Amino acid sequence: MDLENQKRVKDFADQFGPENVIVIIGAAEGEAAGLAAETVTAGDPTFAGPLTGVSLGLAVYHICEDAVKNEVDEAVYDEQVSMMEMVLDIDDIVNEMNAIREQFCKY
Repeated sequence: MDLENQKRVKDFADQFGPENVIVIIGAAEGEAAGLAAETVTAGDPTFAGPLTGVSLGLAVYHICEDAVKNEVDEAVYDEQVSMMEMVLDIDDIVNEMNAIREQFCKY
């Protein structure tokens, strides 16, 4: 997650309260999704951005997880995500996201 997005997430959590913020990730690999998820839950593991040492514990999901997919308008999901979903290792992504949520999410 780049530094600008880290700042946006931190600002939203400060403005609305971390219990009211959900982060949706769209990374193409489980490892990349996990790194972004860890950043918004436990803090920036690279120690380079605004979330360094900041444990927000935010709820975090990948766009391809059923919990999110079922909440998105089907036509929009088909147009924006479904083509990419065909080439992703969804099981790997879901496993990574579940592990991060179990370990770091507070909300």
